[in-house]
Amino acid sequence: MDLVVTVIQATLGVAALLAVIRAVRGPNLADRIVALDLVLLLLAGGIAAEGARTGQATFLPVVVAVALVATAGSLLVARFIEWRDTP
Repeated sequence: MDLVVTVIQATLGVAALLAVIRAVRGPNLADRIVALDLVLLLLAGGIAAEGARTGQATFLPVVVAVALVATAGSLLVARFIEWRDTP
């Protein structure tokens, strides 16, 4: 089980690194926001994997909080982009 979780966390880490690169190099604001949202959701996945490795349920509220912050942040920025682009 530890090997599987380690592989999952390594894969999530590589994906997060690629998402950070997209956030830095993104051609527009929407691409950057989607990349940062992905980083937060990958973080939530990594925390959930660590919770599965240790068997502790204390990681669950952290995963839910990170996922909610990521979703709320994306929605707020999407509203801002929509408001900004309206003539």
